[in-house]
Amino acid sequence: MKKSLCIALLVLSCLSAWRTGTAETNVIVYCDDNYPPYSYAINGQPRGIYPAILTQAFARMEKYRVTILPIPWKRGLHDIENGTVFAICPPYFRPQERPFMWPYSVPILQEKVVLLCREDIMKDAPRRIWPDDFHGLTIGSNDGFILGGKTFFEEVRKNNIRIDEARSNRVNILKLGIRRTDCYINDRLAILWELNKLKQEGLYHEGARHARLREVLVINTEWGHLGYTNRDFGRFHFKEDFIATFNAVITAMQKNGDIERIMEQTIAAPE
Repeated sequence: MKKSLCIALLVLSCLSAWRTGTAETNVIVYCDDNYPPYSYAINGQPRGIYPAILTQAFARMEKYRVTILPIPWKRGLHDIENGTVFAICPPYFRPQERPFMWPYSVPILQEKVVLLCREDIMKDAPRRIWPDDFHGLTIGSNDGFILGGKTFFEEVRKNNIRIDEARSNRVNILKLGIRRTDCYINDRLAILWELNKLKQEGLYHEGARHARLREVLVINTEWGHLGYTNRDFGRFHFKEDFIATFNAVITAMQKNGDIERIMEQTIAAPE
């Protein structure tokens, strides 16, 4: 009797361990560590709109225990290309420019990409057509970002326009302010967030030490996604199920308004 009971308990223990193992597949997902207010880091911890959305989404995926790791964007892309990391957030949909990244999740959040320029640049000539009216100028951009459209990059290749890349919104805005660049292209909310912080910290004196700035054009709208490596060669055996589960959760969060609420709450209480 005791022997049978011991065997039964052993079987139950094994079943419990098996269930626990299958219910808690450990996954690491990268996020940009320097793209406030969307995705950034404080003391190595993920902060911003996308990490807040992902945290809630992953909590609803019972099979997975997901760690969100803030990382410099270019390093993250490098690891995705090498297949050493599973996924990164929040890339825009760029399958041709980044053949190493596939598939993309369903769209998570829409961003509006704008061009911010110094006022004196706009006084020189009317500039209404992108990118034709911006020949001869230097456009600031974040490292690893692909913004501006195909025609813009054709003009860059022809040396009609120059790109000047920097690591963060803050550096790009300050370079624009001291006239090292002429314009800066990025998401509107990301630009305004950082510019307001710089002014509050007394580091940007618009119209005095620094140039007056003006939003000139809305270039386009972009959706942020979770982008997966396609260079893992089967290393992430759970990939297909994870993608389907995550897409279903994000779609439900879109429909019930959770994503909009998370965005509003995060913006209302900045860190």
